[in-house]
Amino acid sequence: MIRKILLIFQRDLKTSVRNFITLYILVVPVMFAIMINVFSPGINDTTVEVVLLEGENPQQEEYFSQFAKVEVLKTVEDIEERVLKRDNIVGVLPDKGDEYFILRQGNEPDYIIDYVRNLTAFDHYGIGIEDTTAEIVDYGRDIPPLKKIMVNVAIIFTSIMGGMIIAINIVEEKSDNTISAIHLSPVSRLGFIAGKSLIGVFVPIVGSFILLFFTGFRDINYFHAFLMVATTCLISLTVGFIEGVNNDDVMTAAGNMKLLFLPLFGSIAGVELLADKWQPLFYWAPFYWAYKGNDLVLSNAGSLLEILKYSGIVLGISLVVFVVLAPRIRKGLE
Repeated sequence: MIRKILLIFQRDLKTSVRNFITLYILVVPVMFAIMINVFSPGINDTTVEVVLLEGENPQQEEYFSQFAKVEVLKTVEDIEERVLKRDNIVGVLPDKGDEYFILRQGNEPDYIIDYVRNLTAFDHYGIGIEDTTAEIVDYGRDIPPLKKIMVNVAIIFTSIMGGMIIAINIVEEKSDNTISAIHLSPVSRLGFIAGKSLIGVFVPIVGSFILLFFTGFRDINYFHAFLMVATTCLISLTVGFIEGVNNDDVMTAAGNMKLLFLPLFGSIAGVELLADKWQPLFYWAPFYWAYKGNDLVLSNAGSLLEILKYSGIVLGISLVVFVVLAPRIRKGLE
C-alpha cells in the first residue's frame, strides 16, 4: 500500500515539474526569501539619511556612517537637487572655516533635523560612542520584528500553495479521464487521497525550510517548524481536494484557493492589531493558531509542549473540516 502511495506521489512530482503553474509555485518560497531579505530592515537600521560632499571631509563621512545612512555626491548642485526629492534626506555642507550648515527641503520631521544637528556637533567636538555614560540594556532580541512577521506570513502562504498544487493535479486528472481509473486499480480511494496529499505536504515543508535558511533563521528548532508547517498544510489540502473535484478548469480551481487568503490575513491582523479581548473571534481559524505557533518557532522561544499545543489545535480544526467535506470529496472521486 505504501509503495502505491509513493508511486502516486512520484508521478505527481514529475507532472508538477512539467507544469508552468505548479513549477512557479515550487519556486515561490525562494522568491519570498529574496524579497524579505531585500525589503526587511535590520533591527539596528536607522531611517535617517544624510548626503555629504564627496571628498570634502572623509573623517566626517566615516563618523556619520556609524549612525546614519550616508550618501556622497560630487557637487553642491547635485546635493541641492538630491535634497529637493521626495524623501527626507538632509545635506550637511561646509560653511566658513571649519563650520557646517544643514541643507533641508523644509518638510522633514523635526526629529531628523535634530538628529543630524547633534551628529554634526558631536563630530565637531570629537564625541564618540566611548564617551557616552548611557548603558544599553536589551532583551536579547536580534531578529527584526518586521522580518519575523514577513517570514511567518510567507510560511503560512506557502502551505496554501500545497493545496493549490493538489487542486491543479486533480483537475488535470479529470481532464485526462484518469480519475475514474482508480476504481479499476488496486489503489483504494483512501490510498489515492493519501498519495495525492503527499505532494501538497512535501512542497510546503521543503519550501518553508528553504525560506527559513535563506532568510537567516538557521538556529531555530527545525522539528518544531516541521510540526507547524505539516499541520498547517492539512486545511489547504482539504480545500484543494474540494476545488479539484468541483472544477474543470485549472485557473478557476487555483483562483478559488485564494479564498483562504481572507482568513489567513484576517487572523494575522487579529493577532497583531487587536486587543486581547477580541482574540476569541479568531479561535475558529487554523491560521490564527498557526501564526502564533510559528511566532514561537521563529523566536526560538517555544517549548515542545507549546508547539504541540498549537499544532494540535490546527490539526483538530483541520480534521473537523475534513470530516465535514469528506462526503463531497468522495462523491467527486466517483
